[in-house]
Amino acid sequence: MAAPQTTPEGPAPRPGSAASRRLLWLAVVLLALGAAWAWQRFGLGQLLTLESLKASRDSLVAGVQQQPALSSAAYLLAYVAMAALSLPGATVLTLAGGAVFGFWWGLVLVSFASSIGATLAFLVARHLLRDAVQARFGKQLAPINEGMARDGWLYLLTLRLVPAFPFFLVNLVVALTPISATRFYGVSQLGMLAGTAVYVNAGTQLATLGSLRDVLSPALLGSFVLLGLFPLLAKAIVGALQRRKVYARWPRPARFERNLVVIGAGAGGLVSAYIAAAVKAKVTLVEGHRMGGDCLNTGCVPSKALIRSAKLAHQMRHAAEFGLNTKAAPEAVQVDFAAVMARVRQVVTDIEPHDSVERYTGLGVEVLIGHARITSPWTVQVTDSAGAQRTLSTRSIVIAAGAMPFVPPIPGLAEAGCLTSDNVWRLAALPPRLVVLGGGPIGCELAQSFARLGSQVTVVEMAPRVLVREDADAAEFVAQSLRSDGVALLTGHTAVRVESTGAARQLVVRAPDGTERALAYDELLCAVGRAPRVTGYGLEELGIPLTPRKTVATDAHLATLYPNIFAVGDVAGPFQLTHVAAHQAWYAAVNALFGRFKKFRVDYHAMPWCTFTDPELARVGLSEAEAQAQGLPFEVTRYDIADLDRAIADGSASGFVKVLTVPGKDKILGATIVGEHAGDLLAEFVLAMKHGLGLNKLLGTPHTYPTLAEANKYAAGEWKRAHAPQAVLRWVERYHRWQRG
Repeated sequence: MAAPQTTPEGPAPRPGSAASRRLLWLAVVLLALGAAWAWQRFGLGQLLTLESLKASRDSLVAGVQQQPALSSAAYLLAYVAMAALSLPGATVLTLAGGAVFGFWWGLVLVSFASSIGATLAFLVARHLLRDAVQARFGKQLAPINEGMARDGWLYLLTLRLVPAFPFFLVNLVVALTPISATRFYGVSQLGMLAGTAVYVNAGTQLATLGSLRDVLSPALLGSFVLLGLFPLLAKAIVGALQRRKVYARWPRPARFERNLVVIGAGAGGLVSAYIAAAVKAKVTLVEGHRMGGDCLNTGCVPSKALIRSAKLAHQMRHAAEFGLNTKAAPEAVQVDFAAVMARVRQVVTDIEPHDSVERYTGLGVEVLIGHARITSPWTVQVTDSAGAQRTLSTRSIVIAAGAMPFVPPIPGLAEAGCLTSDNVWRLAALPPRLVVLGGGPIGCELAQSFARLGSQVTVVEMAPRVLVREDADAAEFVAQSLRSDGVALLTGHTAVRVESTGAARQLVVRAPDGTERALAYDELLCAVGRAPRVTGYGLEELGIPLTPRKTVATDAHLATLYPNIFAVGDVAGPFQLTHVAAHQAWYAAVNALFGRFKKFRVDYHAMPWCTFTDPELARVGLSEAEAQAQGLPFEVTRYDIADLDRAIADGSASGFVKVLTVPGKDKILGATIVGEHAGDLLAEFVLAMKHGLGLNKLLGTPHTYPTLAEANKYAAGEWKRAHAPQAVLRWVERYHRWQRG
């Protein structure tokens, strides 16, 4: 049994990162020493007050006339040092630039010195503070980070144009955001120019100044505020003009019959319609096929019913391990595949009322069965099965059209035909030989199920391993289980063509070494992914763009090119998961109905998913590979479920809990669980990540004994053990020794 462990992991230090910090500190020290020399050599300290500046102006001007280049360099260096070190006195020093060097040369010196100094302060704060602040407050800062990544230059320009904002504070705060140093310098150079000109010009009129308050009158300060607001106002105006341009060719109805029309009655559509009805909006839900969408009819529900039957068949074959000896040999367990599929269909039938027309009509939703087509940003045409059409006017639209299985253009495949996750449920007989094309979650789940029911199953996967989105150790655990169930895994193999001779069919695949082999099969199941449904309902006519992944392009609020048309679920991405569609539906519905008052950015933080193989593989947050790709340092804590009492009693003592945390802290970056009921166990980590709870809180939470959920607590305990304060414990040990006399 492997010992539980906590290990520091993460990317190697970025090349030059430590060296760059040392160089930065060296530059700051040299700058401070240079500034001190300039202060003493040229008496610049006398410029820190307005009175001293007035008294010494003539002598300073004389010094500049005698040594203009050296004086300019000393002044520039002193100003850069003051700005970089965030020292007080910048206002008087700016006035000195105009008083001593004149308006134009003073403006040049101050403009460049202030921008260079501000950028140095920015870099120091970024290197010393940003990682720590982001690690601790990353969740709270996420909206700010997104805004700065998108429009940071605009916000910075606004702050720079208003002298009322302390510039040194702007330097430090903006350094904690994702804006680049190059952009920071450029915007600062431009944004501070107006305010710099005012102060430098005031310096040329030094004799008339009674105090620093004379530089900025209330009227002038108000003008700067208006100037600072101008970029934001300009952005709002441009946005309004763009929206007007988008809607220009579409006649807007004088009034709307509905507040919301939802296209598609899968998870995203059902939740959108439910929320709208709950807040008393008039909502119409249009479904062209079957209520409940793919999840109920061809996805989550039937697949889990099949997995349950397959697992039971597997357990029956291993009944002797639990002391349940049967007269028949384990291999003699009979599988009535027709009865298995009948049960699958019955499970779907039993759940159908939850998503039925009757239920949603009772909730206040108008449900129409027919084909929907968006004919304008405010109208949807619905055609029923008899060909009758009606046009619905609506203030907003939610597209929840879902996705469909993708069948790759393999030569001969279209002619031979194949199964997909849509039509596999129509099988009446168990295929003796099944080839599964694709080693993702759907492929692995169905491959294992059919193998346990008695099929000879081969999985063909182009990638070097199955479940490539997961860490290699977790994916390999599932792969070993598949192999033990008799599934042949051909990873690194490419499907070349399908050959058919009468009723005989075979898939020709190419191995990594270039050799080809033929796999004879009775049925071929294509499970290589799902394609969003983006055609046939008006997107083309409206000009709504798609992303490179062929999903409907949306913004952070799930709005499309038209601000009143939203998209959720598989058709929008970025995840093709039922619970993600339902999660997005809340944001889309609320933004569609109340967006004029407040819009909400969809939150994908702490989004879980699970592959329902045996053992299950569940994850939330970052995997090790993702953390390394993002350059994030992390620690790994691992607990082996083989050590868990309940798992031992259940005969399922295999798998592990792996948690990624911030180095030296209990903040959870991600968690992966492989084992029995991993999808259920993961919920505790999802809750912790969603609400900012660390492993210490999880460790302090009572867990029922004996349960599988204790694995989460023990994983937290392993983290705590690895971070125990050894120095304190040594003193405690001495204390106890003293207590014993």
